[in-house]
Amino acid sequence: MSNEEVAPETKGVTVELLSTLDLGPEIEGMAGRQLRMRMVTIELGGVFGPVHDHKDRPGTVYILQGTITDHRNGVATDYGPGVGWPEDRNTVHWLENRGAIPAVEISVDIVRQM
Repeated sequence: MSNEEVAPETKGVTVELLSTLDLGPEIEGMAGRQLRMRMVTIELGGVFGPVHDHKDRPGTVYILQGTITDHRNGVATDYGPGVGWPEDRNTVHWLENRGAIPAVEISVDIVRQM
């Protein structure tokens, strides 16, 4: 998928913040960053878009329920419960739920504190 391609806007997505940890006191050089864990639910037909990157926001995703289709580099990959994927500085993607039930993921990433 090129950066110019347009994915649908976000719809049918709920995000619940589960936990954060200020990384400044934990790791030298990480002032202003936090480790964040969220539970993301994508309803049937839902989209987590538009196309977005993870530059300066690395993370990993783990699927708890349902199937999430990850669109990147022109390839659609389905992930079901018990698997996931990394989101590094080269990740440019968008997500959707084309499955039969709501999809639930746990997303953990490092972000700049607001």
